[in-house]
Amino acid sequence: MSIQPRFLSHKLASTSNLAAAASSTPHTIEIYLDYVCRFSRIMFTNLYHNVLPAIADKFPDQAFVFVFRQHVQPWHPSSPLVHEAAIAVERLDPSKFWAFSDALFAVSPQFYDEAVYDESRPQTYERLADLAAKSVDIDKQAMLELLAVKPAVGEPTNAGNEISNDLKLFIRQARQTSIHVSPTVVVDGIVDNSFSSGWTVEQWLEKLEKIYTAN
Repeated sequence: MSIQPRFLSHKLASTSNLAAAASSTPHTIEIYLDYVCRFSRIMFTNLYHNVLPAIADKFPDQAFVFVFRQHVQPWHPSSPLVHEAAIAVERLDPSKFWAFSDALFAVSPQFYDEAVYDESRPQTYERLADLAAKSVDIDKQAMLELLAVKPAVGEPTNAGNEISNDLKLFIRQARQTSIHVSPTVVVDGIVDNSFSSGWTVEQWLEKLEKIYTAN
């Protein structure tokens, strides 16, 4: 499925040449992930570090394009905040989106329910901006400015921050696709519930081989 041009860095081809992949007709694998979902953490880490390198070795350059879909799980209060942080990183430097996602998933238990229960929203943002600065060299102050909720002039209006409208687009997209659980994998526009966060690299490759040869 398509993605707005300003979120293009949410795409990652199975080749380093995204332009070449985009000009062909690759299979599109969308993965709906929540940064504070432990199963999303398992799937992303395996995909990013193990599966993608194996795909690059096994399949032609234009075989697959992966799309990271931000999937907020509102029963985790920190979920909107961590997703805002990732979108803010993309806004500041699109080339660092996947690396920051990797760094965020690596420490994501630090943002689980129990870890944020006693801290304020600005304190959570502060920790996320620290992580971005240390892990991918993002300007911390610039990131905090994007995440800050400006004081209301008069009656509060729920104006949000500079990232709120972008986050709403991801939430709307997931709702209209009827995605509920994370992680969820969509193959060429069709939800495929056979994918599992516990898959080995070999199981991923076996599944992708079936997708690739089904043309």
